[in-house]
Amino acid sequence: MKNTEESFYIKLRVKIQDWIKTDKGKNLKYVNYILVVPDLFYVLWQLLIDDRVSTEFKLKVGLVIAYFVSPIDLIPEAIFGPVGYLDDIGLTAGLLSIMMEDYREIVEEIWAKVNHNNILELVQEIIKNIDNIIGHGIWNRLRTKFGI
Repeated sequence: MKNTEESFYIKLRVKIQDWIKTDKGKNLKYVNYILVVPDLFYVLWQLLIDDRVSTEFKLKVGLVIAYFVSPIDLIPEAIFGPVGYLDDIGLTAGLLSIMMEDYREIVEEIWAKVNHNNILELVQEIIKNIDNIIGHGIWNRLRTKFGI
């Protein structure tokens, strides 16, 4: 990782780890998904700058990154804290699910640099539970808006 990426990655990971120690964090049902937020963001960033990824997918990745860092989204982090990442997680999983069809090796290669769990299983689990995680209405809005 480069210094800027590493700094953001570390800050985000520390923020989430500190939050998990709080009463809210300890009791959240989907805390295991929030723990991988920095890893998911890292994968998105690497896909955006990878020459092996088509311009079409880079555009979609760029839009998801913009949504990820935007203070204005359907579940804003500024109001809800790390719980606000749940919509970002769903959107990222939806995009990665589609990208795995053409770019599975690349996604797995990038993921392996930051996490040793199976990314495909994680993405499938998130997609399977997304209605329970963020609600059917929010998920449908995100899917429609981002063409997922």
